[in-house]
Amino acid sequence: MNIALLGATGKFGRKFTAKLLTNPDNNLTLLSKSAEGIFGENHRTKAMNVDATNLKDLKRVLKDSDIVFSAVSGSDQPEIARNLVEVNPKRVIWMSVVGIYNELEEENGSEFNVDNEDEQIPNRDAAEIIENSNLDYTILRAGYLIYGDENEYVITEKGETAKGYVSHIESVEKVALEIIAKPELYSRKSISVTKDMS
Repeated sequence: MNIALLGATGKFGRKFTAKLLTNPDNNLTLLSKSAEGIFGENHRTKAMNVDATNLKDLKRVLKDSDIVFSAVSGSDQPEIARNLVEVNPKRVIWMSVVGIYNELEEENGSEFNVDNEDEQIPNRDAAEIIENSNLDYTILRAGYLIYGDENEYVITEKGETAKGYVSHIESVEKVALEIIAKPELYSRKSISVTKDMS
């Protein structure tokens, strides 16, 4: 399977790259503004310096991808989301953050809800662009990422109260790998993957 990873040099992207490479059937295109200086290349990996806000470049590097996983962050997310809609990959997993729907309860991370945290606005806007498109997507909302037990998580869907605002990287990886293995899983849904802190 040909998997493109946007934001490959970030905290999650680097660790997820290593996890993806444990499956010999995965061929990776690793994308970020500095990917070439960080990742080596071999018969299964290709690292490319790409600005995902550049539609022409994004079309070029994603053309052979079966799945695009986006682990980008920051204020450029809406523009990158619009570009992905234009490119129209077969399958998109868009990593986002809990709180974009004000789904965190008082006493359980409500300060991270978009109504209380302006830094969430690009996260929310990008998710809306993806959700309002014709893409075959999953929005994968995580909390603050720490290392821990891959099985210590709970999934909630959009419209439900998120159970926490902290996620184990290993848990998010596990769910992402399940979606990659079975692309119809959580198709056109937004899910949160967090510790149960309720």
